[in-house]
Amino acid sequence: MVKAAPQVGRRHGETVCCAGIDLYGNWLRLYPVSFRTLEQSKKFGRWDRIRFNWRLPNDDRRVESRRVDQQSIEIVGKLKKSERAAFLAKAVVTSLVREREAGRSFALLRPEIIAFKVERKDAAEVKAEKELFDSIRAQDDLFAKQVTNNYNPCPYNFKYRYRTDDGIREGTCQDWEIEATYHNWSRDYGEQRALADMERVFGKEYPANGMLLAMGTHSLHQDTWLINGVVRQNDIEQGALF
Repeated sequence: MVKAAPQVGRRHGETVCCAGIDLYGNWLRLYPVSFRTLEQSKKFGRWDRIRFNWRLPNDDRRVESRRVDQQSIEIVGKLKKSERAAFLAKAVVTSLVREREAGRSFALLRPEIIAFKVERKDAAEVKAEKELFDSIRAQDDLFAKQVTNNYNPCPYNFKYRYRTDDGIREGTCQDWEIEATYHNWSRDYGEQRALADMERVFGKEYPANGMLLAMGTHSLHQDTWLINGVVRQNDIEQGALF
């Protein structure tokens, strides 16, 4: 359901935090997944059904977290568009406070979107992200050899201000899709048109047509909720969700 933008670290190299929903409506946080270096047959999409081996992590006690054996990943089918609304309905919530009180650290939130904001990152921050990636890529070890493609950090943060049953919140959207969209549009049309189109699509069209936010708590600050991804209404048929 969700792929966050790639991160790099000296322990696992370049990884992507992914999250899915199992057959019983429970969230699973899948990490670490070196998505860009997976075999093509293992690169799962949003609505793919997958099977994989996993274990509980030693360093992450969040109930949804799983350590994934990447080599075991197998795509076994795809959820039909006609099935998606009913599948997601059992996971949709309107309060993050209630989810934390229940001990959960992932939620599919139906919010009221108040605003979409674009903020330029500090140049030093972008440079540091790029240098860290390049230094890990240059290391003479397994992770470095797996990372064959350059990765350019996005120079902008894209944020949503939204209302839930708990009140008004604001957070940066970490969805890989939103970052990749900006890179593609800025390359094709230039920065100013790309930003205008981001505002139009993510700030106006998605909220107007209906959207859900996939929310996850921070690994170190578990009362802090992060926007891990966006699920659009046009990904599902009209149903009880909206």
